[in-house]
Amino acid sequence: MNAPDGEISELDLHAYVDDRLPEDRRREVENFLAVHPEEKERVRVYQEQNKTLHALFDPVLAEPVPAKWQTPGRRWTFLFKPAAAAAIWIVIGGSLGWMLRGAYIGKTAANVRFAQQAAIAHAVYSPEVRHPVEVAAAEEEHLVKWLSKRLGDPLKVPHLSALGYELVGGRLLPGDQGPVAQFMYQDKNGQRLTLYVKTDGNAKRETAFRFAQEGNVNVFYWIDRRLSYALSGELRKDELLRVATVVYEKLNP
Repeated sequence: MNAPDGEISELDLHAYVDDRLPEDRRREVENFLAVHPEEKERVRVYQEQNKTLHALFDPVLAEPVPAKWQTPGRRWTFLFKPAAAAAIWIVIGGSLGWMLRGAYIGKTAANVRFAQQAAIAHAVYSPEVRHPVEVAAAEEEHLVKWLSKRLGDPLKVPHLSALGYELVGGRLLPGDQGPVAQFMYQDKNGQRLTLYVKTDGNAKRETAFRFAQEGNVNVFYWIDRRLSYALSGELRKDELLRVATVVYEKLNP
C-alpha cells in the first residue's frame, strides 16, 4: 500500500534498504529515520540481512549451468539463471524481512543477525544429499583443527549419540566479521541439526539461552566465553532446547 504524500511507508523502507529510491525520496526517508530510532534499527537489521544473503547466494551466480539444462542451439538458456536467482532473492528476502519485522524488538541487532545467519545456513545446507559438509566426520580430528585455526579459537565438537544424533561433518562459512564454523548432525530418520559457531571477540560468559524462529527453523543461541553458538533445526522448541542443553554440557564438562 502506498503512503499519503509526505509519509514513509513500509515499501519506502524496503526500497531504501535495496537502494532503489530516487535521491529526493531517499533524503526524506533518511530524515524520517533520524527521528525514529526504532525504525532506523530495523532498517539496519534488514541491511545486514541483505549482506548475509549475498554472502550465501552470490556464489551461485558464478556456477555454470548444468549440462542437463542446456539445449543445443538455444543459447538463451543462460538467461534463466539470473532470473531464477532474482526470484529466489525476492522470496527469501521478502519472507525473512517480514519475519524479522518484530523479531528484533528486545534484542540487539547483533543477536538477531547471528540467529538469522545460523537459520539461513541451516536451511541452505541441511537439505544437501551429496555435499552437506566440506569435511566428513571420518576426519573429525582434521576438521576440528582446521576450523579452530580459521576461527582463531580452539573448538570442541560435542558428541550427541546419546540423543540419537551422529556427527555428519562440518564446513567453513563466511560471517559478517570473519569465518564461521558449522557442524552438522543427523539421526537415523534423516533429521538434521546444525551447530553454528563464531568467535565473539570479547571474553565473556553469557550462558542464558535465547530463542529465535526463522520460518520452519528454530534456533537456540548463546554466548560462552569467546564463542557464540547457535543450534538450529526443524524440531519443536522443547526438543531443540533439550539438545541445546546437552550441547552446552558437553562443551562445559
